[in-house]
Amino acid sequence: MIVGSIKEDLTLEKRVSLTPETAKNIIGLGLKVCIEKNYAIHLGIGDNEFKKIGVEIKNSIDEVTNLSNAIIKVNCPTENEINSLKENTILIGMLNPSKNKNLIGKIIDKNIKNFSLELLPRITRAQSMDVLSSQSNLAGYRAVVDCVAEFEKAVPMMMTAAGTVPAAKVLVIGAGVAGLQAIATAKRLGAIVSATDVRAASKEQVESLGGKFLTVEQSENMETAGGYAKEASDDYKKKQAEMMKEALKKNDIVICTALIPGKPAPRILTEDLVKLMKPGSIVYDLAAEQGGNSAFSEAGKINTIDGIKIIGVKNLMNSLPLTASNLYAKNLFSFIRNLYSKERKDFNINLEDEIIEKSLIQKV
Repeated sequence: MIVGSIKEDLTLEKRVSLTPETAKNIIGLGLKVCIEKNYAIHLGIGDNEFKKIGVEIKNSIDEVTNLSNAIIKVNCPTENEINSLKENTILIGMLNPSKNKNLIGKIIDKNIKNFSLELLPRITRAQSMDVLSSQSNLAGYRAVVDCVAEFEKAVPMMMTAAGTVPAAKVLVIGAGVAGLQAIATAKRLGAIVSATDVRAASKEQVESLGGKFLTVEQSENMETAGGYAKEASDDYKKKQAEMMKEALKKNDIVICTALIPGKPAPRILTEDLVKLMKPGSIVYDLAAEQGGNSAFSEAGKINTIDGIKIIGVKNLMNSLPLTASNLYAKNLFSFIRNLYSKERKDFNINLEDEIIEKSLIQKV
């Protein structure tokens, strides 16, 4: 059985699905591995690093797809790549089924089994495969680093002979994996950090990192059975807006990370709320590609409104492609290890396994 991987479109995606380390681990399972020529050269990883551990290097996409029983990718294949895939192949990646229904429909029509790793259940056994967590961790870290670069002021409190520089105040909206990493990073840099989340259970996590949790009084349960946030009611949104009015006047940097699986990002900061911030403040919207948590945010753009910078993030992992690839490739290896049966020497699509059942896209 052969696992293959083809290059991503470098104008959109710099991450790769396979590193020499994970290729070695896959071969250790009893599988063969092949990749397209110059697969990771842009990350400083030459073909020879793959060759010396037994990876076959092929000259074209077609050569890889014709040989492979399973294809691993970062993103959903393009039309041309789908045409190259052979029937009855297994495809594994971050396929984003809510955005790529048409493409995934064409893949299913070729009797290809699609596994989208964003759909993995939040269970202990799936933690090593959790691509959303591994990539979101990096996103939370990078968000703070980017904000500090744009802020044009010192972040920690500084006491000097010329006077005291107050610490910057950072508000994190959404205390999932990205939000918690943003809190931890901002605290390490000396900022005063507060955070809010619709899930009351996140209060303890925020406070354990040294952040202040901003609470919206509520009686409804805002958490799904899978542990994700769910869409808020109109009543909750009104209370949240009132709480935000006071918080935004005080904070210098706001990092938005709130997402609802399978739906557009919730709009939390209206135009009026954004304008309550001081000139020189920053809103950094990690949810911009899903519609944005903030007014004025556009993916890939920095908009300045009344002296406030609203940064809409796009392809953030392209700024940390080597680290992101290392983590993503390890997630993929864990998934392949669970899918492959050494005894049968085949990929075992056992729908009684919750990991396999939940991540398999059977229809669009």
